[in-house]
Amino acid sequence: MPSIAPPTVRWHAWALLLLGATGFAAAWVLLALRFDNQLAWMALLGAFDLAVLQRLVNWPRGLHRGLTAVLTTAAVIVLANFLIAAGQIGQDFGLRPLESALRMGASYAWLLVSMANTRTDLLWYGASLVLALLSGLRSTATLPVGHGWPTTKQSRK
Repeated sequence: MPSIAPPTVRWHAWALLLLGATGFAAAWVLLALRFDNQLAWMALLGAFDLAVLQRLVNWPRGLHRGLTAVLTTAAVIVLANFLIAAGQIGQDFGLRPLESALRMGASYAWLLVSMANTRTDLLWYGASLVLALLSGLRSTATLPVGHGWPTTKQSRK
């Protein structure tokens, strides 16, 4: 029986990861602005969402996948916190979150985010980064080809 080469990361995997990360950050921002809370527990859902996306595109498991999940989860946390702060300040001026974010500086955003997040929120963020790392290292990412899973390749016998 011929051995199956491990899958490689293709360009569409990166595009899906970027789209999933920004989409999840946008959903997190909308919920946080609606409930007027940071909703830091959403970071765990974001890490889980990114792990599912990586599995869907057959991203090979290992350290590379784990570190990519950690960096992407951290980017989602930073982006969501920045846009939540921008949205809360923008409401006072009649601006949308993205309009406010384009006018807000990084130091002011850091001040607002550090004032809004509690130690519990930081624990949620830390737990989500650990979950992202473990999901990349331990979960199975490759689906068996030719064993009942649909493929575009025809078997040659």
